[in-house]
Amino acid sequence: MPDHPIHIVPHPGRLRVLWNGKVVADTIDALTLHEASYPGVHYIPRVDVDMTLLTVSPLKTHCPYKGEANYFSIGSERETAQNAIWSYETPKPSVTEIAGYLAFDPKHVEFVEDNSS
Repeated sequence: MPDHPIHIVPHPGRLRVLWNGKVVADTIDALTLHEASYPGVHYIPRVDVDMTLLTVSPLKTHCPYKGEANYFSIGSERETAQNAIWSYETPKPSVTEIAGYLAFDPKHVEFVEDNSS
């Protein structure tokens, strides 16, 4: 949509996602989604995420541009980040590349990038 552009590009290099110092995801296949004037969002392939650390949340939201988002929380015995991760299981046709990927809220996790070749 011209009034709400979305561009998806491969992330250049390795990207790790940490929560409280623990590696939650480690990939060389991340995508970065740039939507309108919002900051880019990293999407990590589900196969590169430690899904044992996540719990399914009942929250669902709808984006008119990407579709229905499902949420996950991440936690330990001491702390939980509610709805800190989301995915579009059946995204709209214009963003099908993000199907099977998870996005992490940067307010709850740390991204560690390695763009060296």
